[in-house]
Amino acid sequence: MATLQLNQVTKSFDDTHVIKGVDLEVNDKEFVVFVGPSGCGKSTLLRMIAGLESATSGDILIDGTRMNEVGPADRGLAMVFQSYALYPHMTVEDNMGFSLRLAGVGKEARREKVREAARILQLEPLLDRKPKALSGGQRQRVAIGRAIVRNPSIFLFDEPLSNLDAALRVQMRIELARLHEELDATMIYVTHDQIEAMTMADKIVVLQGGVVEQVGSPMELYHHPRNRFVAGFIGSPKMNFLPVEVVEADAEGISVRLPGGGVTKVPVEGQDQRPGTALELGIRPEHLVLDDDQGPLSGDIQVLERLGGQTSLYVQMDDAMVTIMADGDVAHRVHDKVRFGFESGRAHLFDSDGLALPSLELHPLAGLRRQDNRAATDVNGA
Repeated sequence: MATLQLNQVTKSFDDTHVIKGVDLEVNDKEFVVFVGPSGCGKSTLLRMIAGLESATSGDILIDGTRMNEVGPADRGLAMVFQSYALYPHMTVEDNMGFSLRLAGVGKEARREKVREAARILQLEPLLDRKPKALSGGQRQRVAIGRAIVRNPSIFLFDEPLSNLDAALRVQMRIELARLHEELDATMIYVTHDQIEAMTMADKIVVLQGGVVEQVGSPMELYHHPRNRFVAGFIGSPKMNFLPVEVVEADAEGISVRLPGGGVTKVPVEGQDQRPGTALELGIRPEHLVLDDDQGPLSGDIQVLERLGGQTSLYVQMDDAMVTIMADGDVAHRVHDKVRFGFESGRAHLFDSDGLALPSLELHPLAGLRRQDNRAATDVNGA
């Protein structure tokens, strides 16, 4: 069993408040990803869990035991950094077994653990090589193997794939997902790449400015973002936002006037919304549909990105630039005027504070109950 609990954890450097009262529970065998823009505090939070940074206040508990005063070596964790930090004069086998050697583990026991880790990571043919003879992906696997041999209660990963090229990142994502299943271990992973978060995580923690904006499964955050920040950060390409105005509101949703004058009814709660109130409508690029005959929205194509199976259209409207994901063989060209629309059930509405108005519908892939954003507990006490 390996669980983690953070209770109102804060971190300050003099007058700079980096982590602002984070509450979080990580369950046994979960793959949890901390995601957010640069400077949001995700790596600092991971280092506090590892014991490399001390918490200014709050409690850090591993398997129910408070760890604030326990040193990094005694917390039973293993951390994989962005930098491989391999010893260039040692072989792969010696690099992977070095921490066991320092801990006084016998040569035969050490060799057995290293070779088992090498089997899991498909490094067996490389054990006699030195780091300079390895590719970037192989070096990162050696760094992960160095963590595996310690048999930690929790694995910590601090942006381990950011130094790899695009193809290797995809390959390593697959290998990390397989590794999580094979080891059946608790893993906490930090990244700024929301694609990594969406493809690997059981649970995503979205941070901004040292505050947890939302915690949930990838599909819950995709279909039911709590606020405008989460909606814009999760998903690639990012969500489009359009200024709209309330026409009327009832128990079945809110009718809003779109740019260009069309009206659509979005199935969200908000009977208290008054006509004329300004809101923002969010719609993902993959949910916009080209409709040259009856589309309620229109604009001029500024850029076309043809990716083979799909094409991204960047369309300039009067009030906003929007992205539309269309079929790869779409016939439109740059500077064409296009009309487009969307299913109202795919849209989100955000109030003046950036909070999402709760949906009246539950998308089947979300897998969780609709979250009432206004009643949701702010886990940061903010």
